[in-house]
Amino acid sequence: MSNTYKSAGVDIEAGELAVQKMKEYVHETYNENCLTELGSFGGLFKCAFSDYEEPVLVSSIDGVGTKVKIASMMNKYDTVGQDIVNHCIDDILVQGASPLFFMDYFATAKLDPIVASEIVKGMSIACKENGCAILGGETAEMPGVYSKGEFDIAGSIVGVVDRKKIIDGTKITPNLSIIGFASSGAHTNGYSLIRKLFFEDNNYSVNDKIEGFDKTLGETLLAPHKCYYKTVKELLKTYEIYGMAHITGGGFYSNIKRILPDNITVEIDAKAWNVPPLFKKIQELGKIENTEMYKAFNMGIGLCLFVDKDKANDIINKANSLNEKAFLIGKTKDAAKSVRVIF
Repeated sequence: MSNTYKSAGVDIEAGELAVQKMKEYVHETYNENCLTELGSFGGLFKCAFSDYEEPVLVSSIDGVGTKVKIASMMNKYDTVGQDIVNHCIDDILVQGASPLFFMDYFATAKLDPIVASEIVKGMSIACKENGCAILGGETAEMPGVYSKGEFDIAGSIVGVVDRKKIIDGTKITPNLSIIGFASSGAHTNGYSLIRKLFFEDNNYSVNDKIEGFDKTLGETLLAPHKCYYKTVKELLKTYEIYGMAHITGGGFYSNIKRILPDNITVEIDAKAWNVPPLFKKIQELGKIENTEMYKAFNMGIGLCLFVDKDKANDIINKANSLNEKAFLIGKTKDAAKSVRVIF
């Protein structure tokens, strides 16, 4: 019998079916700047920047880590699609950028068109909510690289900001207030440790209901990464924001430090907000020290904003009116660059 690509584990027809199923969701994100259909070799996007004096493109790329394992355990795939888009938008938002278009990468051992389309469905939900187009992507079937049932997703985003409105932390000074916006859960970081503690070390099931949790363990862990774009853009119409940090891998210590000038120390008051039950349970199961928790997880804060002290309460009230849970969580001081979390 002659060999075929399918006999080696790659089903071209399944790939074509997956693209057909994705098209409906992708088209829902299109706008007047999208000039190509899904399936073209490259995505074309018209650069219409009439509202910008000096437009600067901002790009980022990321993945959702081993959260994909939870999606497989739950047989629910649309939320990780939302995760990757929202994560990428937040990454460019901290520099003041608005999203233009998004592109995805989906790789698996054996392509299931339903799974692939559900992931893209989630991406389309997040893109539509934030005015971002899905311009294209790649679906890869890679037997031998991935084990049966395994998959991974990644995404890249391109946004735009007026050069004079770039937020890069260089204007951060002593005596600023730091506002924290509540996260929706673990977002897309720390899942290797989470899976070890719950499923390997303590034999929990995704269907277990844990005291203090509003939903099952699996539903809690799959809560989509929160996107802060609409709230921040509304705030920027009235208030100056001198810096922003997206609290992702590396927690408070690494992410805040990356935007600080050399002469600024940040103090975060860990008692300024209620840490969600998920993180308390993680800490209990792993007997993890406080410092390590704030290095590995967002601990209930997904975004930090550096603002004038006398405007902090107004900004918090405005954010709350926009259905964002906001807290005054810290301040800046005149000292060598560092981040201290006070427990």
